[in-house]
Parts: sequence; structure tokens; C-alpha cells
Amino acid sequence: MLRFAVPLFLLLFQLTFGQATVEKMIHGKIVIASGTIEGVNIINLVNEQSTTSDSNGHFFILAKAADLLVLSSVNLEYHRKIIEEDDLKQEVLIIRMVSKINELKEVIVNKHPEINAVSLGISAKGIKKYTPAERRLYTATSTPGDALLNMMSGRTAMLKKEIEVEKKYSLLAKIDALFEENYYTKTLKIPADYIKGFQFYCVEDEKLATALRSKNKTMTMFLIVPLAQKFNVLLARKNE
Repeated sequence: MLRFAVPLFLLLFQLTFGQATVEKMIHGKIVIASGTIEGVNIINLVNEQSTTSDSNGHFFILAKAADLLVLSSVNLEYHRKIIEEDDLKQEVLIIRMVSKINELKEVIVNKHPEINAVSLGISAKGIKKYTPAERRLYTATSTPGDALLNMMSGRTAMLKKEIEVEKKYSLLAKIDALFEENYYTKTLKIPADYIKGFQFYCVEDEKLATALRSKNKTMTMFLIVPLAQKFNVLLARKNE
């Protein structure tokens, strides 16, 4: 009896997920209480499509049920949206985001860095700190049963992509905090409207990404100059 149950389960599994493979162009609108909604980055982690919102928060992206959209912006909190069947029926899909709280650039968080959870014996030394995306992947693969189901449904692959996106946006946050706008426009000659695009271009370079991860500002400044020159050449060609 058991040997018939497994193929039947797989057949039902394929039929269930096969019905949700039709993609649709979604018209979305980002809504916030206050702040800028233009230029929000939207990425579909399943089909790897991406787009940005316009000045009114509108965007269009191809998606299907169970796809995961990741929305991010410098001035807004990171947001995840799993597309549901009802979302595909909406004329305009409303997504509410939250503005980030402005933070001071230099704040003394701890005058005694030697006093921490490890030194106080609250947590053991050497324990890995997981990011939110890494915790979700760990939960999805921590038990054999969940690991198999999540692998078959594609959730594991989706969560791995989410980790890569999370790493990219972590690097973007680092490079954004490292330099003022004048450095891009005056020193590197990057047009103000293309600063964000240039930052995306920079974090794709593995050497510069390594320098950012190690918080080596001198090496970052050394590597960013030739990247700016290449980026400006690409812009010139685009505008010809």
C-alpha cells in the first residue's frame, strides 16, 4: 500500500504546483505614510525579474502565485510579499511599506565594547549569527521531511536567492553610508540621477565587494575610481 502512496503523493504534488505556473503582469502600487516612493527596487526572486517604482509608487512585474517579491529602498524598510491567487485578480495590487527612522551617523552605542553577551556568559563564543534570510533557510532545511518538501516545491532555491539578494543590499547599505553625494558627483563625475545605478554596478565587482565587507575604506576608494571611469564610458555610449 505504501509503495502506491508515494507515487500518488508525487502526482498530486505535481498537479497542485502545475496549476499555479501561469505568470501574469502584475500592476502594483506602493503606499507609505510619508516619504519618497520613487525608485523602489522590486525583485521577483523566483523568475529573477526586476523593476522600479515610478514617482507615484506604481510598478509592473511578471509573477505568479507563490512567487516572492522583495522590495527595498534606501529610505524604506525591507519588505517581502508572497504573491497569492487573490493578488493576481486585483486590478492594482496595493503594497504598504514603512519609512526608515532617520539615524545619526555617529552614535556611541557602547562605551565598553568588552562587555557583551559572550563576556557575560549569556551566549557561547563562536556561535554563528544568522541573518533573517539565513534563519528562514535554516528552518526550511533543518529537518529531513521539511527539507524534502521545500526542495521539491522550490522554496529552498527561492530562499537561497533571497540570501544572495540580502547580501547585495547589505553591500549597498555599506557603500551608501561610506560616501557623500558630492563624492560621486564631484570626484567620480557620476551624474546625480545615476548614483544608485552606479552603486549597484560597484557591488557586482567582487574585489570592491570584498573591500566593503572588510570595511577597508582605503581599498574601496582605490577600486571605485576605475569602476567610475568604466561606468561613465557606458553612460556615454548609452546616450549617443
